[in-house]
Amino acid sequence: MSQQVTKDMTFAQVMRMHPDVVKVLAKYNLGCVGCMGAQNESLEQGCNAHGLNVDDVVKDLNAIF
Repeated sequence: MSQQVTKDMTFAQVMRMHPDVVKVLAKYNLGCVGCMGAQNESLEQGCNAHGLNVDDVVKDLNAIF
């Protein structure tokens, strides 16, 4: 069964799933690797804070899997 990224997952959870996640986040200018908020902030919260559409980001992340 393949993994599925959801918008309620934290950035830290998603980054542990696959190395290429960082590349997708970088495409959206999300520097999550060094961000303290990545441990507790959901994808939805982070995307909202950065003015991004969370559905677009989740779709691109799920394309990895």
